[in-house]
Amino acid sequence: MELLSVIVPCYNEEENVRYFYEELMKNESFFKQRELDVEVIYVNDGSKDKTVEEVKKLHAEDERVKLVSFSRNFGKEAAIYAGFKKAAGDYAVMMDADLQDPPHLLPEMFKYIDEGYDSVATRRVSRKGEPVIRSFFARMFYRMMNKMSKTEIVDGARDYRLMTRQVVDSILALGEYNRFSKGIFGWVGYETKWIEFENVERAHGETKWNFWGLFKYSIEGIVGFTTFPLSLASFMGVLFCFMAVVLIIFIIIRTSLYGDPTNGWPSLVCIISLISGVQLLCLGIIGQYLAKTYLEVKQRPLYFVKEEI
Repeated sequence: MELLSVIVPCYNEEENVRYFYEELMKNESFFKQRELDVEVIYVNDGSKDKTVEEVKKLHAEDERVKLVSFSRNFGKEAAIYAGFKKAAGDYAVMMDADLQDPPHLLPEMFKYIDEGYDSVATRRVSRKGEPVIRSFFARMFYRMMNKMSKTEIVDGARDYRLMTRQVVDSILALGEYNRFSKGIFGWVGYETKWIEFENVERAHGETKWNFWGLFKYSIEGIVGFTTFPLSLASFMGVLFCFMAVVLIIFIIIRTSLYGDPTNGWPSLVCIISLISGVQLLCLGIIGQYLAKTYLEVKQRPLYFVKEEI
């Protein structure tokens, strides 16, 4: 029998652990029909609630349930990577415990795998239930990324995707510290089929993502998969040098024709403030890339495992 590894990152998901398992196992008849064995890997990302205890209860009832528990909160990207490292299956699928990734799509996803696709990914066609401002900025981020980067990142893409062993091994080969999975999935390539579905709200609890957290995550994606901001900083430097030369010529000509009036200091202050702001912006862009380089060269582990079942 082939093996499917279901990877479930968890952070304070005690209410959803069992509920997710029950929804997943509604596909039991499909798994048997396809002669597919299943392992469910819950990756506890330093939860403060009883997530670990709930997973242990499930493991006592079903040995196919496994646990990888971190020593602290390392973030979802580390949990995804740990899940892939632990997965022993011929196929692997990454799903959120809150059931915003519907398990009932799995039979359809396997249908496309059988047709020859290496990966089957999902995307939301709506953001119903999300704050309007967050949805707006999310759409702007995807548009901006696809203009700046050669790596395709689909608008509304979820981390929920089914992959063959070959794709999983390719992802594991990218051992970088600063990870942005949506970009990594696109960067490794392979034939991918996209499935669309309506947005599903969380089964229980509240989202762990806030606006600031999503903003920092978007910076991770921009810095990790495009050097366009560095090119933009260089372009702005050239532009302002050109403007300075033009202004110098203008001032020389004006002074020669009309003398040297003393008025105009407010505009001078505005110009100095603008150029200073641009300089600080460019330094900030360079600083972001330098910071990511600094974190990479330290070669710290992505996570530490406290307990494993």
